Order: sequence, then C-alpha cells, then structure tokens
Amino acid sequence: MASTSRTRTGRGRGRGRGSGSSSLPPPPSTLPLIIEEFFIVVYEDPLVKKALPKKFADYLDGQEPAKVYLRAADCGPRLWTVEVLFDGQGRMYLDKGWEKFAIAHGVDFGCFVHFKYEGDDVLTVKVFDGTMCRKYYYSDDEDTDDESDDDVKPCIHPL
Repeated sequence: MASTSRTRTGRGRGRGRGSGSSSLPPPPSTLPLIIEEFFIVVYEDPLVKKALPKKFADYLDGQEPAKVYLRAADCGPRLWTVEVLFDGQGRMYLDKGWEKFAIAHGVDFGCFVHFKYEGDDVLTVKVFDGTMCRKYYYSDDEDTDDESDDDVKPCIHPL
C-alpha cells in the first residue's frame, strides 16, 4: 500500500498558529497603569477622613495633590474642595472638606461611593445607598465651592 503524504499549502481553515499578526492585547505587565475609576465602601463614620485605594495613590506617585475637587455626577458644576493627606506608607486620604461633601450628598454607613478621576485633580462622585441603588441629586446652586461659605447646601433629591 502506497503511503501518500499530505502537505498543506495555501489557505486553510482558521487563523493558524504562530504566524501572522495577533489581535491579542499585550501582556498585563506591559500595559500602562491607568486608574481612572475606583470605589470605597463606608464601613466607619461617614464624616471622618476617608482612605482611597492604595493603587490610586500609587498611580498619582510623584504628583500628589494637596487637594482634590469633588463633583457630584448629577449635582451641577459645583466643585467641592477637599484637602488630601498622604501618610508615610503611601496611603491617600480625603480630609478637610470631605465632611461637608458627605453631608450634602447623604453619604452614610454602608454607602458605596464611586469615584472617576477626570484629571486636573477632579474626581466625579456617585453615591449608592446600602441597598446598592444610586442616589440621584440635582442642585440649583450654580456657584463653585466658596471657602468662606460655612453653610452646607445639600443637593436636593428629585421627587
């Protein structure tokens, strides 16, 4: 019985292996570190300074801001100025100014607070309650944060 050998030439089915360009992304170790969204869950007093994820603090390495500006996602253009603290272990905390923001936006125990880094030290914030439902707000206050304004003007929950 004669043995015939088949060699494949030309086009076959599928993409084949080991040849041609791959559409796969590069391995994770070669991708740039981009942290633009993160969240915290409020397990302790909602009005005291809040630790942000260490990975986000690492992302800002070398450009640690003295303050950030929080913007509620559905509360107009108002920016809330919040001082930032860094400890010796690379942790980042929202400090002075956080309390006013938290009161105005109903941040309480069990809330899930989502942050999106917009650049230029601005973070857009969405607050979810303990049932994981988003709190929606609007505000008729079109002014930006005024350091001399000691009143906390809460956003108003729509009916």
